[in-house]
Amino acid sequence: MKRDWRNGDPEQQLFWATATCETLRVLEGKWKIVIIVQLFAAKAPVRFSELEKRVVGVNQKMLIQQLKELEKDGIVERTAYPQVPPKVEYALTELGRALGPSIEMLINWAFLKCKMSGGTPQQV
Repeated sequence: MKRDWRNGDPEQQLFWATATCETLRVLEGKWKIVIIVQLFAAKAPVRFSELEKRVVGVNQKMLIQQLKELEKDGIVERTAYPQVPPKVEYALTELGRALGPSIEMLINWAFLKCKMSGGTPQQV
């Protein structure tokens, strides 16, 4: 979707700012983008224990909290299977998958920033 960012309409600019703030609210938190990237990388639903391994440095309580928030915002879907031991899988929703191009551009920007500063990307 192409936008005319130089649009001088203050109402349109306010709308864009409001939409951006809401988007950042959904994605705020140290772990949410890492979780989303790991779910993209998996290309299939991921069990909780596997996701916990992939999101290095997160504790279980924080991972559960961030997943609940992402689920509430429609980014992630949780599927619980009625079995013993319990099996729970997480996957991106259609709305979550729509973040793909933005996440890719964010990663590209991060590598550009590192290249320009002469550093290397730090692991979370």
